[in-house]
Amino acid sequence: MLLHTLFLVLTMGVFVMAGTAQATDEALEKKLDEAFAAGELDGLHGVLILHKGDVLAERYYPGEDQNWGRPMGVRTLDKTELHDLRSVTKSVVSLLYGIALEEGLVPDLEAPLIDGFPEYEDLAADPERRKITVRHALSMEMGTEWNEQLPYTNPENSEIAMELAPDRYRFVLDRPMVQEPGAGWVYNGGATAVISHLIAKGAGRPVDDYAREKLFAPLGITEFEWARGSDGVPSAASGLRMNIHDLAKIGQMMMDGGKWDGKQVVPESWVQESMTPEAEPEPGIRYGLFWWLSGEGDPPYWAAGFGNGGQRLFFNKTSDLIVVVFAGNYNRASAWQVPVKIITDFAFPTIRKN
Repeated sequence: MLLHTLFLVLTMGVFVMAGTAQATDEALEKKLDEAFAAGELDGLHGVLILHKGDVLAERYYPGEDQNWGRPMGVRTLDKTELHDLRSVTKSVVSLLYGIALEEGLVPDLEAPLIDGFPEYEDLAADPERRKITVRHALSMEMGTEWNEQLPYTNPENSEIAMELAPDRYRFVLDRPMVQEPGAGWVYNGGATAVISHLIAKGAGRPVDDYAREKLFAPLGITEFEWARGSDGVPSAASGLRMNIHDLAKIGQMMMDGGKWDGKQVVPESWVQESMTPEAEPEPGIRYGLFWWLSGEGDPPYWAAGFGNGGQRLFFNKTSDLIVVVFAGNYNRASAWQVPVKIITDFAFPTIRKN
């Protein structure tokens, strides 16, 4: 994914301090329109750039879209329409775990992950597998075999194989051990599935119902969809659909330490925990608890949720900047280029001038 190059570029902008809040920047929107027309932002469906809480730019463009892999044809979004978040869903699941942990519904981070699945007695009896903690799942350092490098149209991709398995949780938990838990990072949508199941089990209801009450309602989010697999379980790895402004609310809440309108929605301790680096997938990029983090800074200069196709929730507290990108470049290796270009070539240069 060439992530190291991507994020070394991004960290160049994090030292810019925010300027005075302002209304929509028409010049910025014009530049975005011109870049899209010139083919420089191919596949872009929508972009929302917020600076100090004000909308600097909000643009929508026509393009081929999907709903969790199902073609939708060409459509043009508006601020109310839902769009796939794909793996930005993982970051939302992290927030739900933090809420559930505060409520005493889920295991502690250092608890053996397998203890949350007593039905798998054979797996629980494996002393090596018992070393995998909840934290290892949230940081994608489980030490098990997992391969999402294959296209998501390939049934041998581990996430797709999980969706096709008769028991998704056994599929995830009985993967062969290939290294010590915590010894290395491997992108793993199955880790999100088991974390989501712990939430659902503790709450006694599906994760989307729990999210509706505990996270979305306090933020004023009333419309969302959460795709379900063939077993009827909401896909924690990639199934959430939201509109662009509602996703931006999550970024603002994170920058405000888990608060929204003065109310603590996500525990502040969890916001800090989830944005504390646990792993370094590549030079110049770190990973927390289902959140991508800048390669430098303590706390990290920025955090983000990434999704297949170019979906992005990016926020930089130092610059008081939030960028949300929706795009349709699904399963393309170059999908990261559009959101990065928007952040580095459009958002940061604009706030530098203010």
